[in-house]
Amino acid sequence: MPESAFDHEQAIEACARQDEHALQRLYREESPRMLSLLIGMLGQREQAEDCLHDAFVQIWQNAGRYRREVGSGRAWLYSIVRYRALNELRRRGRWAGTDDGAVDQLIDGLPGVPEQLEQRDENRRLVSCLRKVDDDRRRPILLAFYRGLTHAQISSRLSIPLGTIKGRIRAGLRALQECLQA
Repeated sequence: MPESAFDHEQAIEACARQDEHALQRLYREESPRMLSLLIGMLGQREQAEDCLHDAFVQIWQNAGRYRREVGSGRAWLYSIVRYRALNELRRRGRWAGTDDGAVDQLIDGLPGVPEQLEQRDENRRLVSCLRKVDDDRRRPILLAFYRGLTHAQISSRLSIPLGTIKGRIRAGLRALQECLQA
């Protein structure tokens, strides 16, 4: 099934009705991109695979909590994956993969994510809007949302005062939101 025709919401709702085939379809559709995201966040394939497994268990167990009116099914899935990765990073007590080159790569897409991900309209718009955000605001946003760093860790990493980091993230998110709504 082509990516644009896949109905994530319908598949999640079917999982809530204990339809195992729906979970298999979700896994086939999203696991390659999710795994790429997790490898980028965790830095190790084996841990990324474990995290992906845990995320799909959580998706299966919590599918009944998904609500279409709150957001897209795909966003709901990726929020679970990101949450699992951040928990793993916190559990380890360290934050992998935060070199400047990796942060710059996030602007063009996560390392290893197939090009078809950027072909989706929402992703192209997000990438386009991220490019419009000044680098001094974009970099802390990417470190926070894609690498899972806290504001204090970003401040330390970039050698910029904590208050300045918080302000840049707030201003950058505001600019990003305005761009996406335009």
